Amino acid sequence: MIRKTLIYKTGVEYGDYTLNHVQGCSHGCKYPCYAFMMAKRFGKVKSYEEWTCPQIVENTLTLLDEELPRFRSKIKLLHLCFTTDPFMYGHEDICNLSIKVLKKANGSGVRCSVLTKGILPEKLAELPLDNEYGITVVSLDTAFICQYEPGAAPIQERIASLKKLHDRGCKTWVSIEPYPTPNIIQQNLSDILESISFVDKIIFGRLHYNKMVSQYKNHKEFYNCCAAKVIQFCKDRQIAFHIKNGTITEKEDK
Repeated sequence: MIRKTLIYKTGVEYGDYTLNHVQGCSHGCKYPCYAFMMAKRFGKVKSYEEWTCPQIVENTLTLLDEELPRFRSKIKLLHLCFTTDPFMYGHEDICNLSIKVLKKANGSGVRCSVLTKGILPEKLAELPLDNEYGITVVSLDTAFICQYEPGAAPIQERIASLKKLHDRGCKTWVSIEPYPTPNIIQQNLSDILESISFVDKIIFGRLHYNKMVSQYKNHKEFYNCCAAKVIQFCKDRQIAFHIKNGTITEKEDK
């Protein structure tokens, strides 16, 4: 597929500028996935099956050559990606393109942020700028991951790849979003936090667009409690944090 533009300013609260050099995602998350819902709503894909057969934007590198000189003075952090996954599990072609994107951006003096449910290559540590590498972790339960993130990388492999980058001096972060309510899965948030305690930053957010959340009688109190636990955990370990808007119903983070 071909696009006319690539880099754009994001409306995501913790974002700056972003790009999505792939349409669709083979991880096929069923929380449901907001990116898939929007793509279907606006006619970019017709079905879940089409969404899970990702298409690379063929002119990605050409567009970057055109757009990076225009945007680099404005960009604080270029994010990969908000509507797809830059290191899609089992897609070597997408992973290789993502590395080329990062190299081009860094070569123009633009720092990047990455978020994936795939495996972060250790060679990312060799890139010249102080990029930030993140993974999504909402559960350590293999059965839950297989059900809700059916095409994503095994959770322990995700964490291990992030730890390797941390050990090589990279900035690392974790997105604990969308975090499910206990009627979806019974689990201990503290176990998740301990498993990623080496990171530099944690983002936490509630699950949206799933009727099971509202069916859980105490979901507001649940998310308030979870957010407080994340905040205290991060403060105790001097980890930066961000609680997504709408997660806390009484008082915002920080």
